[in-house]
Amino acid sequence: MDKKTGVYICTGCGIGDALDIEALSKVATKESKVPVCKTHAFFCGEEGVAQIKSDIANEGVNTVVIAGCSSRVNYDVFDFGPSIILERANLREQVIWCHPEDDEDTQMMAEDNLRMSLAKAAHIDIPEGYRVENMVKTILVVGGGLTGITAALEGAKAGYKTVLVEKNPVLGGWMNSLFKQAPLKAPYSDPEEVDIASRIQEAEANPDVTIYTGAEIKEIAGAPGMFDVTIEQNGSVIKERIGSVVLATGAVPYEAGKLEHLGYGKYANVITSQAFEELAKNGKIVRPGDGKEVQSIAFLQCAGSRDGNHLPYCSSVCCVESLKQATYLKEQNPEAAIYVFNKDIRTPGQYEKLYKRVQKDGAIFVRGDVTGITEDDDKNLLIEAADVLTGATIGTEGVDLVVLATGMVPTTAFGESLDAKSDDEEKEKEEKPQGDTIIRSNLLNLAYRQGPEMPTLKYGFSDSHFICFPYETRRTGIYAAGSVRAPMDALSSIEDATGAAMKAIQCIELSELGSAVHPRVGDLSFPSFAMQRCTQCKRCTVECPFGAINEDDKFNPLPNPTRCRRCGICMGACPERIISFKNYSVPMIGNMIKAIEVPEEDEEKPRIVVFACENDAIPALDMAGINRLKYNAWVRVIPVRCLGSMSLVWIADTLSKGIDGILLLGCKHGDDYQCHFIKGSELAETRLSKVAETLDRLSLESERVRMEQVSIMDYDQIPGILDGFAERLEELGPNPYKGF
Repeated sequence: MDKKTGVYICTGCGIGDALDIEALSKVATKESKVPVCKTHAFFCGEEGVAQIKSDIANEGVNTVVIAGCSSRVNYDVFDFGPSIILERANLREQVIWCHPEDDEDTQMMAEDNLRMSLAKAAHIDIPEGYRVENMVKTILVVGGGLTGITAALEGAKAGYKTVLVEKNPVLGGWMNSLFKQAPLKAPYSDPEEVDIASRIQEAEANPDVTIYTGAEIKEIAGAPGMFDVTIEQNGSVIKERIGSVVLATGAVPYEAGKLEHLGYGKYANVITSQAFEELAKNGKIVRPGDGKEVQSIAFLQCAGSRDGNHLPYCSSVCCVESLKQATYLKEQNPEAAIYVFNKDIRTPGQYEKLYKRVQKDGAIFVRGDVTGITEDDDKNLLIEAADVLTGATIGTEGVDLVVLATGMVPTTAFGESLDAKSDDEEKEKEEKPQGDTIIRSNLLNLAYRQGPEMPTLKYGFSDSHFICFPYETRRTGIYAAGSVRAPMDALSSIEDATGAAMKAIQCIELSELGSAVHPRVGDLSFPSFAMQRCTQCKRCTVECPFGAINEDDKFNPLPNPTRCRRCGICMGACPERIISFKNYSVPMIGNMIKAIEVPEEDEEKPRIVVFACENDAIPALDMAGINRLKYNAWVRVIPVRCLGSMSLVWIADTLSKGIDGILLLGCKHGDDYQCHFIKGSELAETRLSKVAETLDRLSLESERVRMEQVSIMDYDQIPGILDGFAERLEELGPNPYKGF
């Protein structure tokens, strides 16, 4: 498109008092030859917005550069429609709020910010979203338990057809095995009748819910909006076209046979909480060993959970389930003796009221680790435990029955071994429950190059970004819900199912528009590949965290645009620079670097380019400004979608420009990852480690390039990071390429 650029410099919020606005205007009009350049006290106000809209309508301005506040604020105010290119130069949070007023260095910083924004705007083309052919809006729900039924119903209530697939002959899952359920409503002190039957009836009666029981997923191919799903039911094959998927296959109890130290398998009257539910359903709670009516009982909490030898995590529901089961025995025999051995009692939400009721009923809570269980001649069980606080040995006289509150293991932690063709990302060595090798469940059978099942977190739970958007997984359009995602009770599972269904709907609607899903909602761009230069190195397919790139029969990358999250990691991975977006590319950032003015060496004004992740680093920099934290004015901040999109060419361009240092600010990563694109920050760190040797070989100290991990809450560390790096650069001296 032929661009006509308008630059609008805001003087409000102290900008006009701190900066030479006339000099800023000359950067636009004299240096960049911008035809329209205006100032206003508050461009975010009604009058200021009207002025910009007037220039768009009457002057033909189609590229708007606003120099004022951060792009993270007033984004709704400065929305001029999809046909207008908009770029924001941050003069407020990252310049005047962090640096002294009427200062030469502050002015130079502001002018460079404007130059970089103009350079970026010059290389932006308006993206057109990828349009799915034969788009469908049906939601597939895998798993017919409480979570799956709820997700299917919520999707249908919102007006979307849903397909529910359950491997068992009947719906209901875990809830079918319960005598009563933990309370889902006030006063939360009394167990309730299990209501799964009514939920099943509601699903079966809903015309927008198609149910396949005794069925399994044989394959899911395609991408959001156009998944092709093959279902096998009783020997017949069914094909469904699907828009998005909710994985709700739940969890199973930890294998009690591995708890021999607690007497399971050795003594007939040591049973699991699941077996206790069966006893209660049968009408009278009796000992399995001899049929004697139970007069005393001991519940052993964390049986396999919070144990480094078994399940390291808390299984969330065990305490509440034991409290619920304690009421069964008290209703049968109010004089029964109840002991609850625990590390501590965890009753999330409103379940404290159930705990208080059981306390009031006379249950004795023993805070101690069970060290041994023996049996007397009458088959009564003797328990010894170490008191958590004192270390003293405590115990009970013989009890009739011991119930082990076993933990939960997600269904994603079981199944077939990894396909040998899976990439390195999927083969990474993760800690699995029960000491298992790396395994994948046979739940979705994805036709993805990256493997047939969902990536999992270190304990086998389905991958999700549990910090910022918990239902999102590494497979775009597939959302995890319920205890397959994290240990949770029924009430939490219902809420989780509703959230996942809403995310599945959002994905469908965004895919129809050609837009990205979280975290770049609204981005219509998608990567284009200059295939004539492709060397089939496979780095883009291997490093994409979302499985958005497969391969064709000639081993060329085969992108799936609706799987793409627009992170740009493929762009940073490509050594041939053949991948770009219409609004984000290697040349675009390169020209922003070139737009920076670098003072001569004798001026003693070093320059630092900060490549800052837009998800956490940019907000942290803004927060530093909001809190008026001061740091040196040598820095020039270039926002990037993700540090994983970093091209090593940018490092070469920056150093050859004579800039003295490069700082990469990215999201934190690790087991409890925060990187919004999962692997981006980690990949950037890996790539950077390979740059150090090259820099040293070129007589450029590798210390001139540094990476730091920050979260949005680390804003108070920003001055220390920037100033500490600046001090190190002063010790190293000027970039030897300065002036060339």
